[in-house]
Amino acid sequence: MVERLVLGLGNLDRGDDGVGRIVVRSLRPRAPADVRLLEQSGEASALLAELQEADCAWLIDAAQSGAPPGAIHRIDCAATDVALPSGTVSSHGFGLAEAIALARTLDLLPSRCVVYAVEAADFTLGAEPSPHVAAAVDEVARRILEELHA
Repeated sequence: MVERLVLGLGNLDRGDDGVGRIVVRSLRPRAPADVRLLEQSGEASALLAELQEADCAWLIDAAQSGAPPGAIHRIDCAATDVALPSGTVSSHGFGLAEAIALARTLDLLPSRCVVYAVEAADFTLGAEPSPHVAAAVDEVARRILEELHA
C-alpha cells in the first residue's frame, strides 16, 4: 500500500508560523482514510523519519521570501534542481529547505513530495494568524485535497 502523508509544520503559539498545522487540522474531517495527517514543530530528524516512511508527501509550512502575506508557493521537491522560494526562512532553526536537501542526499525523499509554503507576516509569540495567512488555509487545504483525489 502506498503511504500518503500530509505533514503540517510550525508553532501554533507564534502567529503565522502555525499555518501548516492549521491546514492539517482543517483536513482531518475531509481527507481520504488512507492518508496520514500529522503535525510537527519542524524538527529535522522527526521530519526525516516521517519522509522515510512515505511514498507521497505534502508538507505545509510558513515562509518569508518577500512575497505578499498569504501568497501560496507550491514546490515539487521531487523535480530536479528545485528550491524553495529565494530567501525563504523557517522559524525552526534547521529549515525545511535544508531537511529536503538532506532527505534527497540520503535518498529518503518520497517519489512524490510537494511543499506548500505560505508567505507569513507575523511570528509574534502569542499572536493569532494574520488575516492573509488565515485566508490561505482553506485554499491550501483545497489544493491538497484535489491532489489527493487525482
